[in-house]
Amino acid sequence: MPATIVESNKKAFKRRKVDPITLDIIENAMLNARYEMDAVLFRTAMSPGIREQHDAFPMIANRDGKMVVGQFGSFIWGFMEAYEGTIEEGDVFLTTDPYACNGAISHANDWLVLKPIYKQGRIIAWAAMFGHMTDIGGKVPGSLPTDARQIYEEGIVVPLTKIYRAGELQKDVLDIILHNCRLPHWNLSDFNAIIAAVRTAEKRCIEMSDRFGDDMYFSALDELLDRNYRAMKKLIRDTVPEKRQYFEDYICDDGMGMGPYKIRCAMWREGDKVIFDFEGTDPQSIGSVNFYLNEEMFKMFCGVYMIMVFDPQIMFNDGFYDLMEVHIPEGTLLKPKKPAALSCRTHALGRIFDVLGGLLGQGNPDFLCAAGFSDSPHFMYSGYDYKGDWYQLYQIGFGGVPGKPSGDGPDGHSLWPSFTNVPNEFLESYFPLRIDVYETIPDSGGPGLHRGGNALRVGYHFLEPGEISIHDDRWLTYPWGVNGGLPGQRSRKLMVRADGTHELMTSKCDRIEVNPGDVLFFETWGGGGWGDPLKRPVEKVVFDVDAGLVTPDGARRYGVVIDADANVDQDATVELRRRMAAERDGIKLFDMGGTIEELKARCREETGLEPPVQPEFPRWLKADRGTPRFREAS
Repeated sequence: MPATIVESNKKAFKRRKVDPITLDIIENAMLNARYEMDAVLFRTAMSPGIREQHDAFPMIANRDGKMVVGQFGSFIWGFMEAYEGTIEEGDVFLTTDPYACNGAISHANDWLVLKPIYKQGRIIAWAAMFGHMTDIGGKVPGSLPTDARQIYEEGIVVPLTKIYRAGELQKDVLDIILHNCRLPHWNLSDFNAIIAAVRTAEKRCIEMSDRFGDDMYFSALDELLDRNYRAMKKLIRDTVPEKRQYFEDYICDDGMGMGPYKIRCAMWREGDKVIFDFEGTDPQSIGSVNFYLNEEMFKMFCGVYMIMVFDPQIMFNDGFYDLMEVHIPEGTLLKPKKPAALSCRTHALGRIFDVLGGLLGQGNPDFLCAAGFSDSPHFMYSGYDYKGDWYQLYQIGFGGVPGKPSGDGPDGHSLWPSFTNVPNEFLESYFPLRIDVYETIPDSGGPGLHRGGNALRVGYHFLEPGEISIHDDRWLTYPWGVNGGLPGQRSRKLMVRADGTHELMTSKCDRIEVNPGDVLFFETWGGGGWGDPLKRPVEKVVFDVDAGLVTPDGARRYGVVIDADANVDQDATVELRRRMAAERDGIKLFDMGGTIEELKARCREETGLEPPVQPEFPRWLKADRGTPRFREAS
């Protein structure tokens, strides 16, 4: 049975006509409240993942649970369907279990807090936020084990729980949760910061309702959702073709030597509705690279992508969800069955954005974006310092953002909304390491009319004995280029030991011992290029060379010849561009860098690393997974 909402005031809300000025005031007040939630969180949390990198996602929703402002889309519907208890005034809910909330969160490190906002006995809105905890226990520090086979190996998993009941903290429950974490003081601080953030939203929503009246506030939130529906309806009509489009991409491996794993999606439009069908995606992994993709969450990903590419002026919220239909077959990589491991789902999460880019741009190549979100690299370092105190770092890395219709992709950047890097000064002050290198990698962005963003190289110099974990991808497959653009560079991790020996690390590994003087060079991937690189203006290539973003040798990939004096040889440039255009095999819509077998052979030749082998899927899954096709093409 779904949740039972207890309201002492049964008076129904009445829909009112909202004038444009009032709507504008409430819209901006809601946006301000959402950013105030962030400010409260970032100033009071302790972990660098939340405090410095902003790995947290706020939301304010209407009384029906539809997100009006926020980042990650509404997950309240999943909570209300899954929770079987009562929802009463003063309650605050906590869960870290993706399986308990229909994938509203996708691994147990994300602590999700939800608060119904009551006014005079009835719900007028919802506030929610989740943040990534640096540690929740489990078999490795950081709680993201690459070799986990069940979610129970990844740390404490909290079911849907009333952590505050009628306004009273359930301290005994919270103490049990914290007892299972390696950094309980960080978890407690981050938890309290999240609670403070949702209470801030509660205060602001009640203030708005007091100012404009309950009915007007209720009506304004609905109008903001309706406005988004109308805008997205037109956008879908204008940009999504009726003809079925297909696209597929791969996660390189699972950290246990198996891969790649295919993510396949079809898309088409029926009237005003866009359909997504993930039939053909590989079965779930026996490892931890599974991504429990909530259908509503995917709609949010798709909506954000479309708005950013086609019309950034549209205010993003949940109003358009009825215009999308999503089918994800059960037992696949994107809808694994419990208790499949989920901790390292970040690789599939990043790849979903590349798949979206490949789908949405096919019908209108002028709006096609290259690959380059691709992943969200993680680095972890832990141990005991010379004083015997435990230290533990969790950090998210950045890569090259893809070339896009409007211009070059940023270098060493994040596509996650509002994410920032952890300042090197912070790292060196609080952890036993030194940052020897922090730079973008020349030539790592894919050449194109619009260059893909360059990858990032960070040199971690370890000062104390400890262990590290590395989580990254795109070391086998390339971030592909589009419309004639070339792929970006693949990722690489190189350990230079204190004795001078070099060791090429795998993309996903745990429990790697490090000692003082060891240096890890953590290189991410570049973004794919957009458009014909031979059409990039020569002066832009020269600027990139002067800025150190492209080398003189790399300039030749654009057909630009730079002589020993750093000047352009105009005649040689014209001739080189003519010859390159004549020799290539046409302009490719997508340049993947080769077939999977070709990429495996190249990987072995260039790195000496053994490429992954055919994945081993759970034995109970049939070859066809027993899932019928969603529907035939229109």
